[in-house]
Amino acid sequence: MGEVARRSISSPSNARVKHLVSLRKPRDRMAAGVVLVDGHAELRLAVAAGSQPLSVYVCAQLIRDKSQLELLEQLGEVEVVELSRAAFDKASLRESPDGWLAVVPTPERPLDRIQLSRRPLVLVCESVEKPGNLGAMVRTAEAAGVDCVVAASPATDWGNPNVVRASKGTVFAVPVASAPSGDVARWLHSHRFHAVVADPAANVLVTDADLTQRPLAVVVGSEHAGIHTSWAAEGASSVRLPLLGRVNSLNVSVAAGVVLYEALRQRPPVGSPRNQSKN
Repeated sequence: MGEVARRSISSPSNARVKHLVSLRKPRDRMAAGVVLVDGHAELRLAVAAGSQPLSVYVCAQLIRDKSQLELLEQLGEVEVVELSRAAFDKASLRESPDGWLAVVPTPERPLDRIQLSRRPLVLVCESVEKPGNLGAMVRTAEAAGVDCVVAASPATDWGNPNVVRASKGTVFAVPVASAPSGDVARWLHSHRFHAVVADPAANVLVTDADLTQRPLAVVVGSEHAGIHTSWAAEGASSVRLPLLGRVNSLNVSVAAGVVLYEALRQRPPVGSPRNQSKN
């Protein structure tokens, strides 16, 4: 690593390596307010989105494309540590790690700090159990120019390594928040959102629904339990996807993507909402 690495660690039993392993636990990473980013592509996107790593760990043996090291020059004053292969393998969650790890401040922010565009579109994910699904939805939301993704009564945290990995690092590019479902519903109401719930039992097809309305919130729920009945009481409307085969539902991340892109089709954006002027 030449002059870039400030120090080296060879032992998998080193206290710093044990700290990285501890960040797999929600309690530990939430207490520290940090996220472990595992992978060059994810770290690069996090940095491009404005996130400043607290520390970066690299393994020269695993980095096949040495041009990736240019990323270190973009980080400014940040601690860089070179790990041995054994130490890196212990710290990384990946079966085939690429030699990049970083500790980054959590991307989560309070609901009241979310900035909305003049014509907001948000995604609400209620009690989604699988981190991979939550991360995949963030990736889709970023591609669709969604203002923010909110985890309502979350079953996992935004710092879960599988959320970061499945999002391809976009969890740092899209504003994300979490709160109890009741608080999320009140926040949506205070901003005059119209909520549309994806529900396989709904009477209205998503393509027949009017998704051009005022600020719009797409709400999806747990594949096991679905959406809580309180959303109907809050005035949310329900839509269903056309299912022509034998299955009676789709993976939640697929369903979210279909509804978001139908909303996008009905209300073509002028650039990404995150690049437009805010309220």
